Amino acid sequence: MKVLGRLWLILVFIFLYAPIAVMILISFNSGESTTEMQGLSLYWYRELFRDKATLEALKNTLLLSVSAAVLSTVIGTLAAVGIDRMKNRFMRGAVMSVTNIPMMNPDIVTGISLMLLFVFVGTLLGLESYLSFWTLLIAHVTFNLPYVILSVLPKIKQMDKNIPEAALDLGCTPWQSFFRVELPFIMPGIATGFIMAFTLSFDDFVISNFTSGSSFETLTIHIYSMIKKSVKPDIYALSTLIFAVVLLLLVVSNLSDRDGEPAKEKSPERRGAARFRGKEGGAAK
Repeated sequence: MKVLGRLWLILVFIFLYAPIAVMILISFNSGESTTEMQGLSLYWYRELFRDKATLEALKNTLLLSVSAAVLSTVIGTLAAVGIDRMKNRFMRGAVMSVTNIPMMNPDIVTGISLMLLFVFVGTLLGLESYLSFWTLLIAHVTFNLPYVILSVLPKIKQMDKNIPEAALDLGCTPWQSFFRVELPFIMPGIATGFIMAFTLSFDDFVISNFTSGSSFETLTIHIYSMIKKSVKPDIYALSTLIFAVVLLLLVVSNLSDRDGEPAKEKSPERRGAARFRGKEGGAAK
């Protein structure tokens, strides 16, 4: 049974990663063929940096992804703290249910509903162009928020609630308690939420296709427009670079989310409480 289990696991990994391996191999092909290797070369990587349209779409995508990830992380972290501090369990459950709707909803439903909302608001305001970078940014923040909240909430629940209260008793203001005691402890969850929001925003096509205007083209929309004619091999090189970056972000995310701590006295919240205790003792002297 163990042999069959390992064989099955190997087959699953081959099924998952064989397409990526083929893409990476073809990106180093010296010819234009996607079925025959004509030699190893970096030709298509050089051609990638000469393709102005693709680089412009990549720049737009990076701008959108970073902006959406930053806004989603800030809003999602504050929302997670607020949800955790709700006293009413029914209200907390209702808020969590509403928060999870963008995550559970099909992308096409979210995209169409947001597009109709933007067109409606744009008509009321008398705007010439209903869809732009800003509508795309709002749409990305909308579907990123649940993932950030679900990344930060578990870290908040793992934190000892007595530590922030001890900081308050030692003369710390609520804002100081949050930034110096709570924030360092939940930072791994915040980092995970930021990385997840960035990758989801970078990868999105369906919602972006419905909420972007003609003046702003993301990489996924650019590649989709190329499929109607022919995909240039330099896209394989770009996809390989994106895969390498995402793999690196995944490694960073896993390392930042490790639960083990060297010692209890070295945990962020205990260091923060000790710092406040030291200041309080110094003031008393």
